[in-house]
Amino acid sequence: MRMITTKYSVRDGGHYTPGIQHNQTLYISGQLSIDPETGRPAEGGVKAEAAQALKNLDLVLKEAGCSKYDVLQCRVYIPDVALWGELNEAYAEYFKEHKPARIVVPSNRLYGGCQVEIEAIAACK
Repeated sequence: MRMITTKYSVRDGGHYTPGIQHNQTLYISGQLSIDPETGRPAEGGVKAEAAQALKNLDLVLKEAGCSKYDVLQCRVYIPDVALWGELNEAYAEYFKEHKPARIVVPSNRLYGGCQVEIEAIAACK
């Protein structure tokens, strides 16, 4: 197994690694909608937060030598299914024609006041 970290990794002291690669499979821990420069959730609503969580996901993918086109599955957490449309817009803008398997899970409050958290599995070389 290979641990994947970025320069912004685990600033909250949590006992986890942003990514673990085993053979050609990369497991990415939940990436929150926190802007790593400010330490706060992205401003502008769920669409902006989803875009930020995807940027954070992209940091882990790139550190592992992978791209968004290697993503097999995403699990997305949002506080209310009513926010699905805004989330889906940001998700489609990020992935373009690539459509990984996905589940959207309505949840209660997320860490740090975030409205979006995204975890993923990718097939990397």
